[in-house]
Amino acid sequence: MRMKRGQTGWAALVTSVSAAAMTVGLALISAPVVQAAFELPEGERITNVPAIPRAIPQKEAYELYDPKIGKNFDISKFWIRADLRVRPEYRNMTCFGVGIAGGNCNTINGTGGTTAVAGKANDQFIMQMTRLGIGYDLSPDVNFYMEIIDSRVWGGGGQATGAGGAGNNGDPLTHTCGATPGPNGSACSLGVRAAYMLIRNFAGIEGFSVKAGRQYVIFGDHSLFGHFDWANTGYSHDGIMLQYSTKAIDTYVGWFRQAETDLAQGSAVGSVGPNLATATGQGQNAAGDSDMLILYNQIKSIPWILLEPYYVYYRNNLGAADIRGQGLGTAKHSDQTRHMLGTRIAMKKGGFDWTSEGAYQFGSMGDSAAAASNLCGQAGGNGKCIHINAFATRNWIGYTVYEWAWKPRLAINFDYASGDGRANCTLNGAYGPCRTANTFENFFPTNHIHMGYMDVQAWKNMASPSGNLQLRPSKNSHLEVWYTHLNLANAKDNWYRASQGVYVFSKANNTKTHIGDEIDVVGTYHFMDGKVAAQAGYGHLFPGAYISANLGQQARGQDWAYGQMWINF
Repeated sequence: MRMKRGQTGWAALVTSVSAAAMTVGLALISAPVVQAAFELPEGERITNVPAIPRAIPQKEAYELYDPKIGKNFDISKFWIRADLRVRPEYRNMTCFGVGIAGGNCNTINGTGGTTAVAGKANDQFIMQMTRLGIGYDLSPDVNFYMEIIDSRVWGGGGQATGAGGAGNNGDPLTHTCGATPGPNGSACSLGVRAAYMLIRNFAGIEGFSVKAGRQYVIFGDHSLFGHFDWANTGYSHDGIMLQYSTKAIDTYVGWFRQAETDLAQGSAVGSVGPNLATATGQGQNAAGDSDMLILYNQIKSIPWILLEPYYVYYRNNLGAADIRGQGLGTAKHSDQTRHMLGTRIAMKKGGFDWTSEGAYQFGSMGDSAAAASNLCGQAGGNGKCIHINAFATRNWIGYTVYEWAWKPRLAINFDYASGDGRANCTLNGAYGPCRTANTFENFFPTNHIHMGYMDVQAWKNMASPSGNLQLRPSKNSHLEVWYTHLNLANAKDNWYRASQGVYVFSKANNTKTHIGDEIDVVGTYHFMDGKVAAQAGYGHLFPGAYISANLGQQARGQDWAYGQMWINF
């Protein structure tokens, strides 16, 4: 703003006073050397310093008062890890001869039947994942770790169409974000996979550890909680995990915030911040969040057996209308309280190995559809009047002939997870009245290593026996052949794929449960002392009666193939 003549003196005075005030402020919050300018009782120092001392522009004068960066840094305690994976992937007849939209091959029509999506769906793409982990061991018991991840699809940055698309000014020039938002509202590929502090022997208690921050949560066979590294991003969770370990038992207690409705990611301030505009109903208040509590035990005192009893509490207090688009079987359905009790038993003795896991879920759920909300007398409200009663089991038994050259392992398996014939009651009245939500919740698993490698089946509404043969032709190679017989547990509940979303909606009068038969062959070769691996896989799904009956036309088989190179250090 231009000053009138005569105001210059006042402006100069104000400027001088401001500079002096800043200097005094810096002096008051600086090191003990500056405090020596004041007269204080012997042995005392100024303690009422501002909570956020850097509340002024970062001028050059800051350098006089800042501690020297890295004065406590010891290069011998610093370490890094990294890996990079490139994977071309191909899938033919993704929806068995029809199109795909939003991850599902059909929709529910007005009479409770289904309508297939028009078109023919084939996929072919190349994915790349790069991770860099940075760690620093402040002491043997205190560790800092941060892992940066970049997930991208070759050619997926920039803009695919338009004047600047097709590579002209798109992907070759856009190295961070694309022009089109992704499924989570961001087209950026760079993120933070993990960032935590780990303190062992916390408070001087031997065997007691605290891990706070963004972290992996992995238990058992990854059936319910895994890293899901087959995906290009994988799972990680924000929260705190306590661990207490003895010779006989390890106990883990963790609390994790899955969704926060009060502040957006990276919000600069929290005081009197608004709720997120996208939340509805109870999601617009401070209690409208999603939380998960895990109590997991590993009992090691039984010879050649590991016993793992656990309890999980999951509360999703987002509004009843927020996450419900695929019926009551929607993954992480909003407005629910779910408890889970389970046990995993793992045995290995000689050439035999056996694993059995069972989990029971109970609680209640709400939905904004009239068929559900009217049960509570709250039309469109958030009352939880739909009962949860779900169960799942996973069982493997195998034998390895270590004496033979190729060390063959032959194993058989049976997986089961409950469904609910009324899972689509909120989408169409033909499925009957809403009373229960008995579709098993798969939580955050690594589904790719279970139930066939084609990723067409979640641990939800399914019943599948399978057989598996693994061979080691050399110390650096591995070959696997897998057969899976895929079925639904409940014919009127949907077919859920490994991502836990609906693959095919079942008709209200469906009676077919046989999805199909899957055969997979995967070969792996390690070299450079295990730092590099090459892998190739092929799978074929022979369709069963269920697919044709619910897509409304003769189903065609699906082919899936991939190759990947992975380097790590």
